[in-house]
Amino acid sequence: KSEGCGFSFGKTPAGRTFELAEVEQFLRDKKIGPLDGFRSKAGWPFTAEMVIKFDEEAKNYKLEFDFGDDKKGEETGELVDFSALESLGACPKCGARVFEHGKNYVCEKSVPTLAQPTPICDFKTGQVILQQPIERAQIVKLLTTGKTDLLDKFVSMRTRRAFKAMLAWDAQAGKVNFEFAPSKFPPRKGATAPLTKAAVAATKGAASVGAERATGIKALKAPAKKVAKAAAPKAPRKAPAAGTAGTTPSAALAAVIGAEPISRPQAIKKLWEYIKAHNLQDPKDKRTIVADDKLLAVLGQPSVGMFALTGLVGKHLS
Repeated sequence: KSEGCGFSFGKTPAGRTFELAEVEQFLRDKKIGPLDGFRSKAGWPFTAEMVIKFDEEAKNYKLEFDFGDDKKGEETGELVDFSALESLGACPKCGARVFEHGKNYVCEKSVPTLAQPTPICDFKTGQVILQQPIERAQIVKLLTTGKTDLLDKFVSMRTRRAFKAMLAWDAQAGKVNFEFAPSKFPPRKGATAPLTKAAVAATKGAASVGAERATGIKALKAPAKKVAKAAAPKAPRKAPAAGTAGTTPSAALAAVIGAEPISRPQAIKKLWEYIKAHNLQDPKDKRTIVADDKLLAVLGQPSVGMFALTGLVGKHLS
């Protein structure tokens, strides 16, 4: 049997699984993209083109990522000339001008230029994010007002479902993040909190007085309970463990569930609400949580099992 030519490539490069149609296009054109949904070894998402190139050393073809002219300029130190381009607005990090460059919108001080050979800023955001094209007008709006319009063609790289979101400048994180529109289903009006024991007693007392006035018949009192003997003094209760009473979330956890003091069970509940709202469960194994940027700061790793959440969250309550 023939051993073949030896050419092959994996089904899931950098954590992103190829669709059959993408494989066919890739083999036909020897390039594809830009595609998003890739993840670096550190767990961060990135966007890139993929190309098939001949490797002189291996004497065979191989798959490579192509990050475009912007990445090439960063690696070679080649000076970028923005003189013929129109600025889109002021960089939210340093105030310099922002331009289109390669497959990104970048601050002029984030790439080597004649006026600034050594980059001193790192503001950059993609022209395509999760399959959603980001038009120039939306970047202008983001740089002017702090956020884009509601965009509806984002596609989750975990569930492959489309979702709507705005892009907004997150000054605390120092980067562009998603911002979601308020829920269309606000809390039901007229919902009442459960009555306390004191309220229940007061309600019963009022009802008894009302019945006596209406009928003229005095309500019978319940027989008095026997007085129990004085019990021995109880030992003082131990201080609750961290996370069982109202405790303060760390800055990382507060970014996900809010900064108000909270018990561990309530923190876990809110964390699950966040995970489900953002589709952060692995579709192949719902017991595995795949962290986004905010959750990564809490969990400390790109993915964890659901049974590890309680222990990891406890470290962020004090």
